[in-house]
Amino acid sequence: MSRPLHIAAAQYPLTEFAGLADYEAKITAWVESAAGRGAELLVFPEYGAMELCSIAGRGRDLHGSIDAVSELIPELERVHSALAARHGVTIVAGSAPHRRGPGHTVNVAHIYGPTGRRGSFDKIMPTPWERDPWRISGGRELKVFDIGIAKLGLLICYDIEFPLLSRALAEAGAEVILAPSNTETEWGYWRVRTGAVARALENQVYTVHAPVVGSAPFCLACENNTGAAGIFAPSDRGLPPGGIIALGEMNRAQWVHATVDLDLTAELRDSGGVQTFKHWPEQPGAGPLPPAQVFSLV
Repeated sequence: MSRPLHIAAAQYPLTEFAGLADYEAKITAWVESAAGRGAELLVFPEYGAMELCSIAGRGRDLHGSIDAVSELIPELERVHSALAARHGVTIVAGSAPHRRGPGHTVNVAHIYGPTGRRGSFDKIMPTPWERDPWRISGGRELKVFDIGIAKLGLLICYDIEFPLLSRALAEAGAEVILAPSNTETEWGYWRVRTGAVARALENQVYTVHAPVVGSAPFCLACENNTGAAGIFAPSDRGLPPGGIIALGEMNRAQWVHATVDLDLTAELRDSGGVQTFKHWPEQPGAGPLPPAQVFSLV
């Protein structure tokens, strides 16, 4: 491989904790496991941080659990930033609801570069249940994160089902688009997975799907979670015909690993069997998209 990137996508179960030390120990063990196998990019799922509600004992109260997790975001940042710097890796932490002010709560994913430098992304398209009863507001800013070895686009779950968001990220230079997710049912899981596969095809990029798995009876917001992590590619020469580079075992807690070649997808944009990235503007109705901002994490 001429420009390899080793990715680990989490199939992550939520845990009930007695205190912050238990949470830190769990995240540390997960990061050490992935980094020990050579992972350079580690992706945790949407609402992976909801397990923090158990520390305050407010998990069975929907809005109380949102308050509890939002209050602990500084601890989430401390733990993940230190681990990213310690291991020299990039980590997308499990997303969390964040109270930004009266009537303004967002679903935010934090990302930490290999020096511990921090960034974040607010989910743009809340699902129906996030809108009501969660009362989650959508973000408006698309971001690409430069981690030195690659440029990453970050979306969250439902976002990956809307093609223009990924297209804007690809136009801004994203080579890998991440889609951490939380889905209760297999229908939801397949919607996100299908979206991730389609976005890889359209934009000739790699996409990464990382879900929460298993039951969490202590957390009303995320009691039941279904999915399998996947790393996907455009279907073209040098890549799997079905576009599936790696796929986990359904609902089993694990890391799913794969090493991708970033130069290969770049080459396919110019010389592949199809050139969907190049030919996108020829579609009737295609037009300029809002630019995504590029942030350096190195």
